Amino acid sequence: MACRRHRPPTVCQATGWFLRHPDTLESDEHQLLQTLAADCPALAALREHVRAFAQMMMRRTGEGLEQWMKRVQADDLPELHSFVTGLRRDFDAADVGPTLPHNFGKVEGHVNRVKMLKPQMYGLPIDGPSIR
Repeated sequence: MACRRHRPPTVCQATGWFLRHPDTLESDEHQLLQTLAADCPALAALREHVRAFAQMMMRRTGEGLEQWMKRVQADDLPELHSFVTGLRRDFDAADVGPTLPHNFGKVEGHVNRVKMLKPQMYGLPIDGPSIR
């Protein structure tokens, strides 16, 4: 997947490009992402599936989740198949979740804050080993 004119991107860089909204990509990042997708059909399919899932989440339209999962299963993308398997385990929540106006943003923020404070209580550095 090496680019013709540029050094190949790292996995981390490419992942970031796939997960970011296309409007936030720099022109060279967009071009490199286009090149990656053109060079590898599996990456092109992955890109479309990720984009479609992100649109469902952003627009809060969980009604299309079942069709999205069927399209993913039709492609040879084992990592996404694993994700779909997890969604199917609790399909009722996954299907209705994006359509609800509620979210757990505040709760998750407090959980993260507590996770940062807990090591400090034991006298450990913040970036040290976590205590669970």
